[in-house]
Amino acid sequence: MLRRGALRAIARASATRAPTASEALTLRAYGAGFLNKDDVTDRVVRVVKNFAKVDAAKVSATSAFASDLGLDSLDVVEVVMAMEEEFAVEIPDAEADKIQSVPEAVAYLAANPNAK
Repeated sequence: MLRRGALRAIARASATRAPTASEALTLRAYGAGFLNKDDVTDRVVRVVKNFAKVDAAKVSATSAFASDLGLDSLDVVEVVMAMEEEFAVEIPDAEADKIQSVPEAVAYLAANPNAK
């Protein structure tokens, strides 16, 4: 069984980059502290919808990555990495392992003062 770090290395090497919400004229509030939860939700949903292995019609603010969207563990790693890029933040492996749904991603990112 591969460790999470190895999965991330593989995913980074093989991930195809989808356009991020920031490239679609998303306003960012640098240095403004915590992000608005509704804005975070919208951006997380957009990131997940842009993931190549996801049926965008199935994505909602309550979607679970595995059970609702059919993502496997490597896919989830890639989605979390896309969120790291979108929000300009590095999510520690221990925290990233806990992110298994849109609401969990939103909760983590909205509470992270470094998220942009």
